[in-house]
Amino acid sequence: MGDPALSRRGFLAASAAAGMGMTALTACGGDSNGGSSGTTTIEWWNISTTEPSKTVWAALARKFEAQNPKVKVKIVQMENDAYKSKMTALTASGKLPDIFHTWGGGVLKQQVDAGLVENLTDRTKPWGDALLPVAREPYLIDEQAYGIPFDIGMIGFWYNKALFEKAGIAEPPTTWDSFLDAVRKLKTAKVTPLALAGKEKWPGMYYWAYLAMRTAGAEALQKAYDDKDFTGAPFVEAGEHLEELVGLQPFQKGHLGAAYSTPTGQAATVGNGKAAMELMGQWAPTVQADAGKGLGKDLGFFPFPAVEGGKGTITEVFGGGGGHALRRGAPQEAVDFLKFFASEATDLELVKKTGVLPVVPAAESAIADPNIKAVQAQLKAATGFQLYLDQAYAPAVGQEVNDSVAALIAGSKSPGQVAQSITKTAKEEQ
Repeated sequence: MGDPALSRRGFLAASAAAGMGMTALTACGGDSNGGSSGTTTIEWWNISTTEPSKTVWAALARKFEAQNPKVKVKIVQMENDAYKSKMTALTASGKLPDIFHTWGGGVLKQQVDAGLVENLTDRTKPWGDALLPVAREPYLIDEQAYGIPFDIGMIGFWYNKALFEKAGIAEPPTTWDSFLDAVRKLKTAKVTPLALAGKEKWPGMYYWAYLAMRTAGAEALQKAYDDKDFTGAPFVEAGEHLEELVGLQPFQKGHLGAAYSTPTGQAATVGNGKAAMELMGQWAPTVQADAGKGLGKDLGFFPFPAVEGGKGTITEVFGGGGGHALRRGAPQEAVDFLKFFASEATDLELVKKTGVLPVVPAAESAIADPNIKAVQAQLKAATGFQLYLDQAYAPAVGQEVNDSVAALIAGSKSPGQVAQSITKTAKEEQ
């Protein structure tokens, strides 16, 4: 979840350097109204490429069309990294889709600062204000709403209960030392402890981010960004703890080249019982089942452990959710679609069929899966919350976090060099 810098000049430079053409990027921004038929076409870009979400979301678009006969919804669905690359190119062109996926935070802010995103504050009252406050937070900029959430959640460990039992691990670890002991026990039992999508970088970032939260405390991450200084001892210690984990060789063979949701990637490795754990968000069970077989009753969840002597606590949560934003000047039909998507009926369907956590308070009763209930309980008990670093920070800084942590995992950067590289990029970011 990281993008190059989102200034208009930065986007153009990044697009040119990457050789990104503008082909296949049609019907975006300012071309929504149909011809003489009176039909309005709205283009909706999202990242729901795995089942059951892909099918459920497509069906919701058709349902909206049935309720609004003069509106057509053109769906563009892309995998996470491909989506971000395309959005980088689109932002450079100044033409965003009518409706597009956003995680909020620093990336959305730079799009807003570029004048490309619709202010939804007045256009979504009162229904937008009724959504869960914690879910709305990432999309509020200067107390103005620029996005509407459809999901909220957290990152944690998803584990295979049967493989834990095989290794003699009675309970999920609650401290970093006991976590490392569990990794050692799994290796002794000839079980791969962890699956990692090293190719995509953002899954590895989760480890460093959580360890930084546990050593420095959740508030320190934002302070370090504001101060443009990540060289403090707790951030170096976070890298040292991750380096210690990497030294145990806990990941599956070929992890540095592995993707997340492919048939041989991180989610499938866990879903097929070939690794005991993955550090991932609330969407993990559905992707495990789509990319692999899924673990059924053998799947469990536990929060990221506390670090002994650290300033953070196990109740401080790292995560975020998904939301939708609109291009500036988007038609009323796009706002109507957001209202439809944020309705109790739609949220109930999403909770029941795709396992997302609800953003409409009345839909919480629909949570049936015990693991999703566990995530919800952790969120409700959270004493601190940090948005994904590659979304909370300016895109160039978030990308550097991903790149530097990936280099640490690959053995080409030290913990101190990671802290220095992130600091250097933060100081250069204007």
